[in-house]
Amino acid sequence: MISENSKVEKPQWSALLLLIGFAATFGSAVPVGYCIGVINAPASIIKVWCNETLHQRYGSNLSASGIDLLWSSVVSIFLIGGAVGSLGGARAANKFGRKGSFLISGGLFTIGAILFFFCRAAGSVEMLLLGRLIVGLASGLTTGVLPMYLTEIAPLALRGTFGVLCSMGVTGGVVVGQVFSLRYVFGTEEYWHYALSFYIILVALCYLPSYYFPESPKYLYIVRNNQEQARSELRRICKGPNATIVINHEIDEMEAEVNTKVQTCSFISVLRDPTFLLPLIIVCSFQGGQQLSGINAIFYYSVSIFEKAGLSTADAEWANLGAGCLNLSVAFLGPMLMSKLNRRPVMMVSTGVCAVFLFTIAFVLYYIDTTSWFPIICIACIMGYIFFYQIGLGPIPYFVGSELFEVAPRSVAMSMGSLSSWVCNFTVGMAFPSLQNAWGAFVFLPFSVTCLLLFSLTKFYLPETRERDPSEVAPLVAKGFRSKVK
Repeated sequence: MISENSKVEKPQWSALLLLIGFAATFGSAVPVGYCIGVINAPASIIKVWCNETLHQRYGSNLSASGIDLLWSSVVSIFLIGGAVGSLGGARAANKFGRKGSFLISGGLFTIGAILFFFCRAAGSVEMLLLGRLIVGLASGLTTGVLPMYLTEIAPLALRGTFGVLCSMGVTGGVVVGQVFSLRYVFGTEEYWHYALSFYIILVALCYLPSYYFPESPKYLYIVRNNQEQARSELRRICKGPNATIVINHEIDEMEAEVNTKVQTCSFISVLRDPTFLLPLIIVCSFQGGQQLSGINAIFYYSVSIFEKAGLSTADAEWANLGAGCLNLSVAFLGPMLMSKLNRRPVMMVSTGVCAVFLFTIAFVLYYIDTTSWFPIICIACIMGYIFFYQIGLGPIPYFVGSELFEVAPRSVAMSMGSLSSWVCNFTVGMAFPSLQNAWGAFVFLPFSVTCLLLFSLTKFYLPETRERDPSEVAPLVAKGFRSKVK
């Protein structure tokens, strides 16, 4: 049952909270999406540069298959770095703190940008690969730690709003990366290295005030056992007429967890604890299923669909960018939706409707040459899928772990969820082209099935977490698949 203190709590928008939300989103989450979206448009130009550079340095030319293999390495090493960064996120979050991990990711992004900027002048493909690995590490650390940091510093009434900022930033970063890699901007033979490194401006501007950011009070109070500093940070964060009530409520919740809960922090102890089985499955399934739901494949395939609808290649690329802008526009609704709507119904609507759209896309694509208006239906389904994906399946997996897990095991859970996301992202990236060649339009059916499975998992096992402290939610899922979550 929600306490009286939490009932009277109102959103406490202090200047410091606004600064952290803005800076963390644009300085850390946006670069993650930027590094995902920037690499596609100038791919052919960078391939030529790689081949010429290797010939100048080593006197050999790569075959077509060799160039494709090298490019696959450039793309996939970022995803491998993301998985490794996610795996180390739990240890970093507990050893260096949430704020410390945030600062580490900024340092890694900076190193990566420097390598990107100078790799062309240095004639070094190795610098390009190393840069992609380092920004992958930074991205994995960001997706594992940033949602946790933001939700832990936010008052209860604002946790949903702050929880979606990472997702919104990543989505926006993809679009920004696509824009700056266009041939009309930096996507040329002379300036492609500018495109890869341009995000450093955001990092520099947004990390400048980071020395002023607070550490997570929950991390200080529960993990570091530093109650006095935790109270001090809470007083900095919480402002307004209800500040005292909010601070007292937060301290009561943290004190209750310290006194009554087992302080489980290590990977092994969390994985062995049966009370964490169901919430871990939910977190990993949501984050992995987010990638296996087909969003990346949709953007990969949308250009060819737009071409089948009668658009030229150039117009199809612009239409694909328009789809990315729709994705971003709906993402901006995330903070409002998460502050007003419950998680369960939003996630069920999102996954259920996405499953229908994906099945329709597979069916229409298979018969797209038989009916003149099928391409239009396919485009409409793509846009509809993007809209409903972004209202639930896009943002909720990023922060649901912070609402299901108490502070002590939270870093492990968020790290495992982020790892699941990066591994599934890598799997889709590597397997989709081959499956597309083998299955054709039916390649979208597994994505539809994934959405149906996520719908079932949400309906039967996800408790409502909105405006509820994790200490209230954790007992609801402590009995594994025997839990009664409603």
